[in-house]
Amino acid sequence: MRIGIACPYSWDVPGGVQFHIRDLAEELIRRGHDVRVITPAEDTTDLPDYFTSTGAAIPIRYNGSVARLSFGPRVNACVRKWIREGNFDVIHVHEPFIPSVSMLALMSAECPAVSTFHTAMDRSLALEIAAPALRPVLDKIQSRIAVSQEARRTAVQYLGGDAYIIPNGVYTRTFEKAPQDNRFTGTAEHPTIGFLGRIDEPRKGLPVVAAAFTQILEAHPGVRLFVAGRGDEAQAREMFGESAGSVEFLGGVSEEDKEALLSSVDIYLAPNTGGESFGIILVEAMSAGSFVISSDIPAFRAVLGNGEFGSHFSNDDAESLAQAVISALAEPEHRADVVAKAHEEAHRYDWDTVASQVFAVYETAYRTAHMEVPE
Repeated sequence: MRIGIACPYSWDVPGGVQFHIRDLAEELIRRGHDVRVITPAEDTTDLPDYFTSTGAAIPIRYNGSVARLSFGPRVNACVRKWIREGNFDVIHVHEPFIPSVSMLALMSAECPAVSTFHTAMDRSLALEIAAPALRPVLDKIQSRIAVSQEARRTAVQYLGGDAYIIPNGVYTRTFEKAPQDNRFTGTAEHPTIGFLGRIDEPRKGLPVVAAAFTQILEAHPGVRLFVAGRGDEAQAREMFGESAGSVEFLGGVSEEDKEALLSSVDIYLAPNTGGESFGIILVEAMSAGSFVISSDIPAFRAVLGNGEFGSHFSNDDAESLAQAVISALAEPEHRADVVAKAHEEAHRYDWDTVASQVFAVYETAYRTAHMEVPE
C-alpha cells in the first residue's frame, strides 16, 4: 500500500503520539509498504527522508499540557501538495479533531481515511462547542481507532460513532535486551526507584512523589530516586526539601539511557494524575523488568490489569503512594513474581502484533471505500 500518515504535533518536542507514528511508519516500511509522514517541524529539525515538514508550530495549552500545532493557508497548501504527490491508497490521521495538520489532511483527502484517537479527558468545553462543526469533517473517516477504552470513550462522547481499540505499540524486545546499568541498579539496602516525565508539568505527578518521598526514606533510608525529564531542576529539587540528597535529577535522557534506567531500577513510578489515554511507559517498564507502581487512573488500571501486573495507589494521594512503595520494597519475592507476569503481558503490545492490527483496519477502510454499491 501507499500510506500517508499525518501527525498533528510538532516533531521538535517529541511525545507519545510522535513516537507511535514513527514506530508504526518504520514497521510498515519494514514490511514493504510505501509510507509518507507529514508533521509540523522547524527547518533545522533532522527528519527521516520519508517525512515532510509543514514548518514551525505554535504552542497552545491543551489537555493539561502544551501542544505545538500548525494551521493556516500556508500549512494547508503544503498538506494538499503532499496528498496530491503521495497518491495514497489510505491516509491515516492522528487526533483529527485538533486544529492542525491531521485535520487539514482529512479535509483534503480523497482516498480512504483512517483515524487514531489518542486523547482521553473527562470533560472538554472546547470539544463540546466544536463537535457539531467537526462532525461533517470526521464523517470522511472510513475506520476509527482508539488507543484505549478511555480514548474511545472520549471520541464517542464528543464525536459520535465508534472505534476499534488498538493499543500503542512498543518494540518490547528492545527493552527486554537492554542491559542493566550500574548507575541505576540497587541492592537490598539501597533500592532504586525511577520516574520519567516532564518535571514541571504537574499532571505527570512529580509533586506527589516529592510529598511521599520523606516517608519512603524513613522506611528505607538507603533508597535512591532517579528523576528523568526536562524542566526546572532547581524548582523540582526544592519540592523534595531535605530529602533531595537522595534524589538524582538526570534531565532529558536518550532512548538508550531510558532503556537502561527501566531495566535497572527496582521500581518504576507512574504517578500521573490524569489526561492519559494509555500508558506506553508502563508497557516499556514491564518489558524491561521493572516493578511498576502507578496511580489508579483508568488508563493505567487497564494496562496493569487492575493490579495484576503491578501495583496501584490512589490518584494524587502521597500517603497512598508512599505505602505502595514501602510495601513493594518490603516484598522482593512478590515483586519478582509480578514482574515475570508483567513481562509476558507486555508482549501483546509489541509492534509485531499492533502493526498487523492497524494494517487490518487500513484494508477494511480501503475495501469499504471501493465497495461497489448495487444499483
